[in-house]
Amino acid sequence: MVQVLPDLDIDFQPEFFAKVQADFFYASLLQEIPWEQHFVRMFGRQIAAPRRSSWHGAADAHYRYSGVRYLPKPYTPALKALLSALEAYGLQFNSVLCNHYRNGLDSMGWHSDDEAELGQNPVIASLSFGTARRFCFRHKQLGLKHELALVHGSLLIMKGATQHAWQHALPKNTKCLKPDLFGQTGFNQGRVNLTFRWVAGGN
Repeated sequence: MVQVLPDLDIDFQPEFFAKVQADFFYASLLQEIPWEQHFVRMFGRQIAAPRRSSWHGAADAHYRYSGVRYLPKPYTPALKALLSALEAYGLQFNSVLCNHYRNGLDSMGWHSDDEAELGQNPVIASLSFGTARRFCFRHKQLGLKHELALVHGSLLIMKGATQHAWQHALPKNTKCLKPDLFGQTGFNQGRVNLTFRWVAGGN
């Protein structure tokens, strides 16, 4: 489904993976990824990011975010399988940022993925597994807003001028502290999000 808004060039596939596949990847990613508590710089000081993360990709796909340079770890089996699925869809990437939102108190503030190493008009593929969360956009100049529900097994592709004209965020949601929408205690209101990208310099 293509959303048509000024400068917002996205493609959203809410059922990119069937539930049984999404369940498998969610469990595999939680176990395979070496999750870390990263720190970000805000208001001149370092604070703990409200999520767990891990950076993976080609050996020279270094990534700098919030003043910190991250060296890539190798792809895990699940990440390799997901990368192959995206390649079969016609997309090419050499790195992925993995985020684990443990519950509705974990979040991501307003930002754009417009770092220089991502190129002029970066293509970013976002895969979501686990509890559905609101994903919000706001136009940097026009004040327009838009949002999606990133559901279990969904794919969101952001491309074109999106990162130049819009910011995006994953706000907190206290409703995610209640029993999850899947009715399975194994999800525990958690969510894993993967943003695949191409970093200049990576193989």
